[in-house]
Amino acid sequence: MGDTVDFPVHRTSRPTAGPAPTSPPPAGDPLWRELLGAHLREERVRRGERLADVAERAGISPQYLSEVERGLKDPSSEMLAAVAGAVGLTLGDLALRVARSVLGPVTVLGLAARPGPAGRPGGSSRAPGGPVQRGPLCLSA
Repeated sequence: MGDTVDFPVHRTSRPTAGPAPTSPPPAGDPLWRELLGAHLREERVRRGERLADVAERAGISPQYLSEVERGLKDPSSEMLAAVAGAVGLTLGDLALRVARSVLGPVTVLGLAARPGPAGRPGGSSRAPGGPVQRGPLCLSA
């Protein structure tokens, strides 16, 4: 075979086409997927469950769940909901746990309840043919 030749790359200016390169997060700032995975693993271990059992209930492979728990994969919201449900959490519960680990105590001020059909209380209401109306949701640290 032949020898390998390295070609030097010289740029005098940034290319004008395409998005500007993004810098990695500063060292020490954990990624959301890493924190999320740690909380999923913590809950699974707290419940005394095996990786394979949780993965089966979530409908994913144990290998994929392991990668999620180690923060190597950035799963979709649907996948997160399935995994959270498999360990007895809602997606909202999981998100709040991660937020609290980053921000400290977080208070959910809540949804303003609006009367439902026929004046019954409910978290939302729908005018005939109209969109669902929800009150404000606020998180505070």
